[in-house]
Amino acid sequence: MPFDTNSLLWNGQSEHYFRNRAIQPIEQDGSHCVSTVLAMLSGEMPERFQGVVNTQDPVSWSESLKEYGLKLAYCASDNRKVKFYLPELVELNDVFTISYFTPTEPADVLRDPRPSDGWVCGSHIVILQGEDIIDPARGDRVRALEHRGMERFTKRIFRLVPANHPRGL
Repeated sequence: MPFDTNSLLWNGQSEHYFRNRAIQPIEQDGSHCVSTVLAMLSGEMPERFQGVVNTQDPVSWSESLKEYGLKLAYCASDNRKVKFYLPELVELNDVFTISYFTPTEPADVLRDPRPSDGWVCGSHIVILQGEDIIDPARGDRVRALEHRGMERFTKRIFRLVPANHPRGL
């Protein structure tokens, strides 16, 4: 396979799984963005996922969604700013999670972990559904291209797929 400077986030542009899914915004309590996103995707309450999933382990997120007929599939990405991925994701017109680092300075994202506990920097996760971002920090839905996280560096991108999909965590 030849070297390519850029790959598609998802092969299969015509695949759609959950673009019409009813997702109700929920405002997170404290620093519980992961459990709140999982709650919005599943229709549960955030407390259902707190203490069950590891906020830094997306495999545990995907496992927790399987009882709802869902799971997460990894999208090839790097640490470019969200604004460089968003148009392609919007064009795919389905449901994705986008995690990004909350600092805006590259040095703050790429610094060495703190020796005492491994902390590097904060991050946040939102849901992209079609042209809208559902942000648990505010408990609202906004136009994706107007979201305040556009200048943040990407941490992870996942697509919501059926639990029996061949691709996924």
